[in-house]
Amino acid sequence: MGRLKNFAPICLLISLSLISQPAAALEPAGLSGLQFPASDWPFWRGPDQNGVASPKQTPPTSWSETENVLWRTEVPGRGHSSPVVIGDRVFITSADHEREVQIVLGLDRATGKQLWETIVHRGGFETRGKKMNLKATLASSTIASDGTRLFTNFLNDNAVWTTALDLDGKQLWQTRLTDYQVHQGYGSSPTIYKNLVISSADNKAGGAIVAMDRANGEVVWRRKRPEMPNYPSPVIVEAAGRQQLIMTGCELVTSLAPLTGETIWEIEGATTECVTTTVTDGNVVLTSGGYPDNHIAAVAADGSGKVVWENTDRDYVPSMLIAKGHVFAILDAGIATCLNVRTGDQVWKKRLGETFSCSPVLVGDNIYVTSESGTTHIFKANVQEYQSVATNSLGTEVFASPAICGGQIFTRVSLPVDGKRQEYVYCLMDQATAK
Repeated sequence: MGRLKNFAPICLLISLSLISQPAAALEPAGLSGLQFPASDWPFWRGPDQNGVASPKQTPPTSWSETENVLWRTEVPGRGHSSPVVIGDRVFITSADHEREVQIVLGLDRATGKQLWETIVHRGGFETRGKKMNLKATLASSTIASDGTRLFTNFLNDNAVWTTALDLDGKQLWQTRLTDYQVHQGYGSSPTIYKNLVISSADNKAGGAIVAMDRANGEVVWRRKRPEMPNYPSPVIVEAAGRQQLIMTGCELVTSLAPLTGETIWEIEGATTECVTTTVTDGNVVLTSGGYPDNHIAAVAADGSGKVVWENTDRDYVPSMLIAKGHVFAILDAGIATCLNVRTGDQVWKKRLGETFSCSPVLVGDNIYVTSESGTTHIFKANVQEYQSVATNSLGTEVFASPAICGGQIFTRVSLPVDGKRQEYVYCLMDQATAK
């Protein structure tokens, strides 16, 4: 950490700035029904859970171990969850196998200093079923926040649990969702809709989608799911003139009424195992999977059952983006592609190399996506051709997608230290902006 001490004055400036400035104006209420300033990143895939960050910012496009690093903080254990950012704090989960605890950490946004650690589960690391995939962890679900509480999912003691904490790490409630039989792992993140927090846990033991009261964890509605392994996060979309809760996988594409859990429409489709969180242009919802079939498909969101287009690309893990009437996808094998959202026609593709598990983030006209080996590719959301902006390397193993807000990039990376792997959260910020 000695080589980063030069950033201490920058941290002080940022800290003073955050204290002295008036509260940020709230953005219009999103699909969650909640309002957040553009400087926050409250959910998996950002404010609207679609990988689109506020365009009112200029995050850095170049960095290294020392360049444009505001701070770096060690994270105990291992996890693939992404950071979330609320006000002057950053939150992240991890699973520490040495202590056998699953934890939530609260960090100071200005300095990276750890403010608190809450142990959510102690023990219960043994899993029933197959051994977990080598790329899976016991802390792969990203926190969702309503601005005053944190909601997190953990697989523990052969069950999935949703737990609520306050912003100081105090546990408020905990609800057991369902039994869970491991096939690959577990990584579904909760979503928020009005007074509800909604979590899912598809698996061979018989999964469920469960909506709980955010205040007390009481179950408001529960939907039983097919007995199949499946990994997407539930997500609220505005499509075909209404708000819908969409789940893909288990050989279905399912739309539910978020407040009641009642079926709006459901069709056979997708594939057995999906991972990506769906996105929409308001007319179609996208589904993609990699087992047993590779596919990307656009399904009409009006309940007509129409599959508008489909191809055989393998977009299994990284979620997609929709911008400018086009789909931007990063295939697992390292190919960036741009498709017309109405027709599915390919506009361009570019081999980036390496393999990818992170999902892309759109900031203004730039798309950021990081490979598993820590190389971040930044390219334009160009609908004519692939146009590179920059590439940067940080860490040697990266599976968590970044949070990009307030001109800062919060990214979770792993580095070899003394023969072991050590995880860190980095805050990247343009040094000129910080001064």
